[in-house]
Amino acid sequence: MARSTTRPSSDLGQARIGSGARVHGRIAGDGDLTIEGRVEGDIFLRGELTVDASGSVEAETVEADEITVSGTLQGELRVKGAVRALSGARVRGNVQGGSFALEDGAEFSGRVELDFELPAELEDAQPARGRR
Repeated sequence: MARSTTRPSSDLGQARIGSGARVHGRIAGDGDLTIEGRVEGDIFLRGELTVDASGSVEAETVEADEITVSGTLQGELRVKGAVRALSGARVRGNVQGGSFALEDGAEFSGRVELDFELPAELEDAQPARGRR
C-alpha cells in the first residue's frame, strides 16, 4: 500500500531546527525557518526567520525577509522588512532593515539603519538657515 508524502500546504516552505539540534555552518534557503536549538554560521533566507526563546544564533551575517527574536541572536542583520526583538530577547549586532521593534524586556546592543520614505511635506521642507 502506497503512502502519500504530500504535506499539508500550511507546512510547505517552513523548516525547524529543534531544541536538541546544533548546526555548524551556513544555512541558505527559501521559506520560513524557526530555530529552537543552536546555530553557529551565516544564514541567508528568503522568508521569515524566527529565533525561539530556547534558540541561539551566532553569525557574521543574517539575511532574511523578516526576523523575530525571542532568544539570542548575534550578527550583522540585513532584513527587507521588520526586525522584532520580543521580551526576553538578546540581540547583538548592527541592523539594516525596514523597521525595528524592541519590546520591553528585550536587550539590544548595536547600530540601527532603517530604510524608509519621508512624507512629502518633510522631503520638501528646507531647514531655515541664518535666521534669528
